[in-house]
Amino acid sequence: DLVVIPSFWRDDKTAEIIEPAELTAEQWGHLTGGMERLGREVRDHYGLEIVVHPHADTHIDTEPNVERFLDGTDPDLVSLCLDTGHYAYCGGDSVRLIRTYGERLGYLHLKQVDPDILADVVKNGVPFGPAVARGVMCEPPGGVPALEPVLAEAQKLGVDLFAIVEQDMYPCPADQPLPIAVRTRRFLRSCGA
Repeated sequence: DLVVIPSFWRDDKTAEIIEPAELTAEQWGHLTGGMERLGREVRDHYGLEIVVHPHADTHIDTEPNVERFLDGTDPDLVSLCLDTGHYAYCGGDSVRLIRTYGERLGYLHLKQVDPDILADVVKNGVPFGPAVARGVMCEPPGGVPALEPVLAEAQKLGVDLFAIVEQDMYPCPADQPLPIAVRTRRFLRSCGA
């Protein structure tokens, strides 16, 4: 699978708004049609499938936008990379998404957000890059969504679904990620993953 992240409407580093946060109906048509063309080209020329990664500060972010995107694209050409942290960051319910669109999932990014930092980020309109620097993405099991029900729902799909565990944490000291990864692996093993 080839993971595709949609273009940002706000610059991740400068926080400059580079295009409107909401798309018109015509722009939605361009977005969905363009992703289908990309999916077809990648499949036909490289034998791969694309999985689109909903991401904060992009047009494919919130539940309504992710659902609109999925409803507007051909399942044979476009699958979804569900990043549980980004989806929660944007107010989405990962378990509900898996229940509703499970057949569209091609890949999982398991991640959590700190609900207290997220509440401040939302209240003050903080862009994603600075929110990450504040620690909005956190070490499991200290955040949301709870990963146990996400994993249980994904397992109910009965498919071999590839998952990666992530924690956006930049900048950070070079020795910080490994101990977090070890603890997170231990936690996920305790959940049956």
